[in-house]
Amino acid sequence: MHIHLLQHGPDHGPARLTDWLESMGHSYTVFHLYAGELTPRPGECDALIILDGPERLVNDPPDWFKAERKLINRYLDGQKPLLGIGLGALWIAEALDAVIAPGTYPEIGWHQITLAPESTFDLPEQFEAFMMHRLVFSLPESALPLGGSAAAPLQGFSWDAGRVVGLLCHFESTASSVSPLLNADEWPQPKTAAAGRFIQTSEQILENAGRFHQLAPLLDRVMTQWLKAA
Repeated sequence: MHIHLLQHGPDHGPARLTDWLESMGHSYTVFHLYAGELTPRPGECDALIILDGPERLVNDPPDWFKAERKLINRYLDGQKPLLGIGLGALWIAEALDAVIAPGTYPEIGWHQITLAPESTFDLPEQFEAFMMHRLVFSLPESALPLGGSAAAPLQGFSWDAGRVVGLLCHFESTASSVSPLLNADEWPQPKTAAAGRFIQTSEQILENAGRFHQLAPLLDRVMTQWLKAA
């Protein structure tokens, strides 16, 4: 299969995703929309991945998002697999008429997810994932939930029998992909201890490289199941 990936910022790359695609014999093209590259046409690939990006783009979408929104809607109306991660998941959820809003607590770091009883994701009943978000989404109509963490009860969803997947949490992250994001001005320090109860320091996030390696089999499960759904 040939997969298109849409990138929304220089520090929000595909991370481990491209390694997985190559290992499984898939080809891919990354479109750097933030750098002025045009949005691809719907018929040019077998599946589409909408990558993460700065959350500020939700309330302040750039000019090129008009073309991306049309592409997302074309994939929702079609038969090809569509995957959104972080910002990409927010935009897919929004296109499915879900509510996008700030969560009660921002989540930055490693947090436990409990799989929802009705979830169709091929994942353990409990697992740890990396998270970096303030915004959350409601469950789109006819979608099934992945599960939730202590701060965010909905960390992802599947729609149309698993052909469309949105992930708020990150399975693709590596230490090298996360490091530049931890120093970004996008994440100011919380004003109170309560507001920061689910925010870890850069040192806490990066102290155990093995945590990032443990994401790889989770990513493999999600990606394999997603592409099989088509």
